[in-house]
Amino acid sequence: MENKQTKAAPKAYPKRDALKTGCPVSRKCGGCQYQGMPYKEQLKKKQKQEETLLGKFCKVSPIIGMEQPLHYRNKVHRAFDRDRKGNIICGPYEAGTHHIVPVENCLIEDEKCQEIIYTISSMLKSFKIKTYDEDTGYGLLRHVMVRRGFQSGEIMVVLVLGSPILPSKNNFVKALRKVHPEITTIVLNINDKKTSMVLGERDIPIYGPGFIKDRLCGCTFRISPRSFYQVNPVQTETLYSEAIRFAGLTGKETVFDAYCGIGTIGLIAASHAKKVIGVELNKDAVRDARINARENHISNADFCQGDAGEFMMAMAENEQHVDVVFMDPPRLGSDKKFLSSVVRLSPERIIYISCGPQSLAADLKYLTKNQYFVEKIQPVEMFAYTSHVETVCLLSKLHADQHIEVELQMDELDLMAAESKATYEEIKDYVLEHSGLKVSSLYIAQVKEKCGIIERVNYNLLKSEIARQPKCPPEKEAAIREALEHFRMI
Repeated sequence: MENKQTKAAPKAYPKRDALKTGCPVSRKCGGCQYQGMPYKEQLKKKQKQEETLLGKFCKVSPIIGMEQPLHYRNKVHRAFDRDRKGNIICGPYEAGTHHIVPVENCLIEDEKCQEIIYTISSMLKSFKIKTYDEDTGYGLLRHVMVRRGFQSGEIMVVLVLGSPILPSKNNFVKALRKVHPEITTIVLNINDKKTSMVLGERDIPIYGPGFIKDRLCGCTFRISPRSFYQVNPVQTETLYSEAIRFAGLTGKETVFDAYCGIGTIGLIAASHAKKVIGVELNKDAVRDARINARENHISNADFCQGDAGEFMMAMAENEQHVDVVFMDPPRLGSDKKFLSSVVRLSPERIIYISCGPQSLAADLKYLTKNQYFVEKIQPVEMFAYTSHVETVCLLSKLHADQHIEVELQMDELDLMAAESKATYEEIKDYVLEHSGLKVSSLYIAQVKEKCGIIERVNYNLLKSEIARQPKCPPEKEAAIREALEHFRMI
């Protein structure tokens, strides 16, 4: 029988202009570091950060921003507790603590997900459900997580409990779905350990299939409670499209998808590649990836459970080859053991997707010292009103028979008045911007010599080394000449 004491859903929260007023609890919450800052200024700040951290590797392309930067997060999580008066409160944790900050309307989170959580909060008293106390370990409800499919509209509610028993669970489900009939599945996640982890290791569906589906870049994906799925689906399509474009797939490549999760990048890439191998440590995510491959009728993608670094090292020892590696590590980046396994496997191209530019800079430093160079860097806005930014980066393998590093010392150059008009870096930037070509200092020096802007021979080089220097291709020579004309050097 349905519990008649259940409160109705709260009325829709009034929308506020975040660009003008900001969030009233932003200082306590700490989740949005840029609240109150005009959105264009946020993008400028992130662009500058990317250029400062990553500009030494390659020119950083302009960040791809959002058209609608509010209420974009399709996964909402709330912790539950009681205040000093015994009233139920729910909200995110204050930054760096386990103190709950009550939030009525988060400006970056999906509004429907928030409404569902507050309906659940209003139901706890009538169903006599106690909130969990971290200090005593007493109580039942620890957290609530709600996920909504962007294109499918399917909604999953996850109740994180300290035990597998939910009082009057059938009535609870009926009461919740009476207010929110759009909910497609409800899952109990059991976390009975004294831990800071939100989710436990056991899921019990009490309504629906226990997962939702969503579409991304033309593929359908099954999403379980513990599966990783990007929280900003609109920008995720942009991010992954850039990653696939950077990979330059022709249908002949073998692709390795490290940290593959539920197979999103690998399955999107599969239609452009010969074969995809995905490796993920989370067994539930691997299960979803295999199901996703089957439901999308993709037969050239295999997913394995295990450590991606160890898997790549084993492939290298067995002399197996891959052409492209996609890697999307956690915010802290990859460790040296993993990076060394990538280098050992020696793919032609690495597509590095990062949500932490500081860790990305450290990893790029390692990779560029180990036979790779950075060709492209594209920031993508995924987390408006926060300091976080997503970046997709293309690294290509250096071949000893095609590349020779030549260091041009300034005291070895004949500096004429014409040369002072533009530096080598300015010429490189101009060529890249106007022709899309990446040129080296050596190529610029060769063209300048042809144009009568004399360069001295580097007498530290042997004649055999000079003979082996690669000659500037005609299309790059034309682009460099155009730059020299632009700077009035010829």
